[in-house]
Amino acid sequence: MRPYLLKELTWKEVKEADYELAILPWGACEAHNYHLPYGTDIYEADFIVEESARKAFDHGAKIIVLPTIPFGVNTGQTDITLDINLHPSTQHKMLDDIIEVLNRQGIHKLLVFNSHGGNTFKTMLRELGVKYPNMFLSSCHWFRSVDKDNYFEEKGDHADEMETSIMMYIQPDLVKPLDTAGDGAAKKWRIKGINEGWAWAERRWSQVTADTGIGNPYKSTAEKGKKFVEDVTTKLAELFVDISKTSIDDLYE
Repeated sequence: MRPYLLKELTWKEVKEADYELAILPWGACEAHNYHLPYGTDIYEADFIVEESARKAFDHGAKIIVLPTIPFGVNTGQTDITLDINLHPSTQHKMLDDIIEVLNRQGIHKLLVFNSHGGNTFKTMLRELGVKYPNMFLSSCHWFRSVDKDNYFEEKGDHADEMETSIMMYIQPDLVKPLDTAGDGAAKKWRIKGINEGWAWAERRWSQVTADTGIGNPYKSTAEKGKKFVEDVTTKLAELFVDISKTSIDDLYE
């Protein structure tokens, strides 16, 4: 039993606890090249949020981690079999319901812990913040918390060297041999502004990549994944502690 994970607690333990911050991990169920499972974003969310929460709890953070939501926005992958899509409007409604519960029960801080590049919560939290003015609503992308270029050689953002190395470390039994993986080659936009990053349009996955990966995984190792995860979870634990211990009425200095 870990006292910061709701899924492991009983009613007696929960009703006697004092929580400052609820953390909601949000993943996705989607193809990850030929060597990683559909649940990669879920496994990563679970492991990284739980380890981060352990470190934060040991530093006095009053936190509770909610169960991971396993489906995310996959609107660009509608023709990839069993890539399960939640529309952003569905996510908005789910967040509304969860925040309503927290607000009613006196837990006035929520961190949405994102584990999928297709999920984005800023506009939802802006709107819900108006509806629930007593709530402190925040989000983070764990995969952007440290500079991945300091750990990995190959560029990419899906089933790449980073994700493959992480899975080799946290779920090695679910990683197929790298010689079964595609090379993760991805086409670039013909539109310069989108390639430069200051303009945006959604990628049509099956037109961009042949194997559903974006980024070459062949240099992946469990050792790289371990070092990355250790540093990421330390950084995220600091965030959990900061949000937990900072008063909503005294957020700025």
